[in-house]
Amino acid sequence: MSHAPRSDKLMSDTPSSPEPGYFTDDSMIRRVMRKRAVGITYGLRALVIGAVHPLLYVGTAENTHHRTTPYTRLAITGKLFEAVFLGSKAEADRALAYTGKRHVKVKGQLPEDAGAHNPAGTPYSALDPELMFWTMAFTMDSAEVMHDILVRELTDGEREGLYQDYVTWGVLFGMPRSAAPDTYAGFRARFDGYIASLEPHLTDEAELVGSYLMGARIPYPLPIPAQQVSVGYYRLVQGSLPPAVRAMYGLEWGAREQRQFELVARGVRAAHRTPIRRVRPLRTALRGPSAPLYQVAAKREAGLQRTGQESMPGVDPRTWAERNSA
Repeated sequence: MSHAPRSDKLMSDTPSSPEPGYFTDDSMIRRVMRKRAVGITYGLRALVIGAVHPLLYVGTAENTHHRTTPYTRLAITGKLFEAVFLGSKAEADRALAYTGKRHVKVKGQLPEDAGAHNPAGTPYSALDPELMFWTMAFTMDSAEVMHDILVRELTDGEREGLYQDYVTWGVLFGMPRSAAPDTYAGFRARFDGYIASLEPHLTDEAELVGSYLMGARIPYPLPIPAQQVSVGYYRLVQGSLPPAVRAMYGLEWGAREQRQFELVARGVRAAHRTPIRRVRPLRTALRGPSAPLYQVAAKREAGLQRTGQESMPGVDPRTWAERNSA
């Protein structure tokens, strides 16, 4: 279903599902999302950058069952999204039906001001075409950016194809086609314009949660090997963010952080070069579904809960309404 021309650089991937899906194996969305370097980073980045949209953040935070288990929610979302990206039509339809039933219930109003452009009382709904677009937009942007950083830069034609596939993906989840720009150029102008405007705003809770997700706050020490891996992982997510978003989070970013980011990114990109990719164990590790890897973080989170520890200390398990009820 991709509108992009075939590219030999990405054509060596193995099929994602033996049954036909909504996207073909040579569609741009599959060729990008099968890259595990993309699959294990885009979701976290999308949550961090998407938190600057108050209606999206508050709408989710006030209606989720996972306020205290964000990594579990990320794992569930990753599995649902990959069912549509990579799965058969039957797998995708189950994921779409599951999501649709839950989205019907997600509606309300901002309980308090969230910046000058988002006053208290502003309505939100998961079925709002504008918010559906922004959900798709933050996901698309994160997949594109992480592929550029960790695999290789996409061509203009591939970007257009990836965008058109993501629009189709959004439509499958219920977004009206008219909610999204017709072209990638239109999308990029709209997305970058929003980030550069005065509209984005981080609520106090969004800033706290996003800081944990990107590793700017570490709640508990990890064993040294895991610590080394997590530092590199988080640096990739931090370095991928637009400078304006890093500034909103108050994230310190200087020459030292930039060097660390570039060093890790170069190492991951090197693993995707053609001669290295021909080594079968590495080739297998570099591509395939990433949702199972999110389960590692979800299991660690479940372990913390069993011992009475919070996944993100300081994040109130109660919604705003619960905290402020008489």
